[in-house]
Amino acid sequence: MGLIQILIKDPFSFFILSVLLLYSVIFHELAHGWVAYKMGDSTAKWLGRLNLNPVKHLDPFGSLMLLIVGFGWAKPVPVNLENIPTDKRRKGIILVSAAGITANIIFAFVALLLMRLLSVESSGMAGQVLILLAHINIILAAFNLIPIPPLDGSKILMGFAPASVNRALNQIEPFGFFIVIGLLFLHVLDPVINLLQRVILAVISVFLP
Repeated sequence: MGLIQILIKDPFSFFILSVLLLYSVIFHELAHGWVAYKMGDSTAKWLGRLNLNPVKHLDPFGSLMLLIVGFGWAKPVPVNLENIPTDKRRKGIILVSAAGITANIIFAFVALLLMRLLSVESSGMAGQVLILLAHINIILAAFNLIPIPPLDGSKILMGFAPASVNRALNQIEPFGFFIVIGLLFLHVLDPVINLLQRVILAVISVFLP
């Protein structure tokens, strides 16, 4: 069941789901800033981004896309890796970049866990809301794992890769958004996203009772 169908059938559930989905995106960005802060970079804190106020995080077009098609984005949380001590910088870029993906995986896990613990029927409205919430968070996590700038996966790769690979990724980054959009439009990334979704779901399933 998609968002439009939920709106038509149950406006209250649509409102609840919309809030949950918006905060899925917000928590993704908040996690980046929080981990960066713990690593020594206070940029996000100085700019008031370490809070749950949607106004601080939401991108108007990204929010509209989220509500219409179930996939969107928030304003990226600014991170300055130069503020992280040199000896922790490589570790910092990995942890900061992985934080948003981890937040989405946790959201998906909690949604599926609630279904199990509360014995929610998947055919009911509550079940459909939880399934859709888990599904979208898994998609967000899988999508961001793709190692193409500016996605988080590219930053994680940079944390492990040699300087030559990092230079190549930095050269691609100004055009990365258009590359990603083009690959999505051509459905080139579909097999990769589907594979990553299956892997994430398999990992989540290990921890479900």
